[in-house]
Amino acid sequence: MGKIYFGFAIADSMFPVGKILISRRDVSAEKVREMVKAGVVPCLNPSHAASIAVMRDRFGIDVPIPEKAPIVALEPGDSLIVMGISGLPRLEGRHEYTSEEVARARFRFGVYEID
Repeated sequence: MGKIYFGFAIADSMFPVGKILISRRDVSAEKVREMVKAGVVPCLNPSHAASIAVMRDRFGIDVPIPEKAPIVALEPGDSLIVMGISGLPRLEGRHEYTSEEVARARFRFGVYEID
């Protein structure tokens, strides 16, 4: 088994060059908490502090925040947990979301596995 990463997004540049097989499955916030407690490599952007606060407050998921956004290079055997967020507005001129904005947003957790 390889490394397990945690982030808010997935990018093509994270994957190895060439033909690979990627599988994805939905997971619950409870399962993500268990996986995080077992140890993950954070791939969060510290500038997304408001989203990180929502992750901690709403779901009780506490992932260390790196000093700067890391460059992730997944390899066969690695996994990436993604907390997808939709419906939150861009924060322009402020630093946190209102409780109403968070209540309207949709959150989804997925695990991508590289074979």
